[in-house]
Parts: sequence; structure tokens; C-alpha cells
Amino acid sequence: MTAPRIASQGLAAVGQIGRLCSLGLDVLRLTPKRPFQFREFIGQAWFVVSVSILPAALVAIPFGAVIALQLGTLTRQIGAQSFTGSASVLAVIQQASPLITALLIAGAGGSAICADLGSRKIREEIDAMEALGVSPIHRLVVPRVYAAVVVSVLLNGMVSVVGVLGGYVFNVVVQDGTPGAYLATFNALAQLPDLWISEIKAVLFGFIAGVVAAYRGLNPAGGPKGVGDAVNQSVVITFLLLFFLNFILTTIYLQVVPPKGL
Repeated sequence: MTAPRIASQGLAAVGQIGRLCSLGLDVLRLTPKRPFQFREFIGQAWFVVSVSILPAALVAIPFGAVIALQLGTLTRQIGAQSFTGSASVLAVIQQASPLITALLIAGAGGSAICADLGSRKIREEIDAMEALGVSPIHRLVVPRVYAAVVVSVLLNGMVSVVGVLGGYVFNVVVQDGTPGAYLATFNALAQLPDLWISEIKAVLFGFIAGVVAAYRGLNPAGGPKGVGDAVNQSVVITFLLLFFLNFILTTIYLQVVPPKGL
């Protein structure tokens, strides 16, 4: 691959990032604009919930169980089995729950949003709206993005509860842990900012998933195949951005918020 071609691809990637950020800023800028499309928002939120709530619950159970089993084995090796509850619960709330929620929002809801907008684009419905003076971002993108955000926050709470219960059951039943110690150590080490960072992650992850899905849906390569490629690209791009952002948020949180001592 020649140097000019590498440079051109790099510039194209930078341009894509710029347009993606521009769409995100447009969503924020058009949020206060009236009228807000409540009917579209409710419909999209209900659709995202319908396709993601059951998979989220089913994924949260084994995920919490695996974390509890792994941490239970580790804490037993170092003689700190009583701290299994705090370690597993904090891992589920801070890391597993927002990531599971975001991945399901991106994989189920985001792909549907991208396919819907992409099909409208190739049918020239988006161009027709622009010709009539109707902003497709305000009319279609804003309610979809905020539907993803709201559902992400709600699912994050559900996944946290289900994951913690799954870890509790497997620790007590499979590893013969003590129920009282599991809950007592959690109360001793957990703090309210642990829940806040989980919800903040859910908000940002849902926003990113919605914006990326909308951006790829509004910019397909052309034809049905282009829409399918755009859906795949939106899911992959969202996954990469989510893991990168999760690393940044976790690093900042651990530096800013001091851990709670015994």
C-alpha cells in the first residue's frame, strides 16, 4: 500500500470522525427545539425495550454468575472469601452492567435504527424531507437517540439487579458462601458514586450507540447491500468506541473518587 493511499485513507477516517461528532453536536443542539417528537420517541423506546430486555436479563444472569464464581475462587485462594460479595457486586455494577446494556442496545436497537434510517435514505425519503424544509435530524434522529439513552439507563438498572442476584445465588449455592457475609462486605465497601458512574456510563453509551447508528444509517454506501454494510459497521464502530470510553471513564473515576475503606 503506497504512502499517498495511506494518507488518503487517514484523511477519510478523520473526515468520518468529524462528521460523526458533528451529528452528535446537532442532536444536542436540536434537543430544545420544539415540537419534540414524543410519539416517535415513545415508539422507538418501546421497540428498543422489546428487542433488548429479555436478552439483557438472560445475559446478566450467567455474567454475574461467572464473575462471582471467578472472584470466589480467587478470594478463597488468598484467604479473603468473605469479600467475594463486595468484589463481585462492584464489578457487576461498575463494569459489567453498563457494558452489557450498551452492547445490547447497539446490537439490537442500534442495528434496527441504522437499518430503518438507511432504508429511508435509499428510498430518498430523507432527501424529500430536506426538500420540504423538514430537518431529518430533528424529526428522526433526535427521538431515536434519546430513546436509546433512556432505555439504556433503565436496562442498566435491571441488569445490575439481575446480575447481582445471579452472583449471589451462585456464590451461596455453588461455592457455599455465607449470605450474610456476601451482603455485609458489599455494604462495607460500596458507595453511592459506584452507582452514579454506572448510570453515567449508561447515558453516554446509549447516546454514542444512537448517534453512531443514526450516522451510518444516514450515510449508506447505496442500495440494500450498502444498508447491510452500514448496519455491520455501526455495530463494530459502537463496540470499539464503548470499550475505549469505558476505559477512560473508569480511569477517571478511580482517580477522582477515593475507595471506601473498611
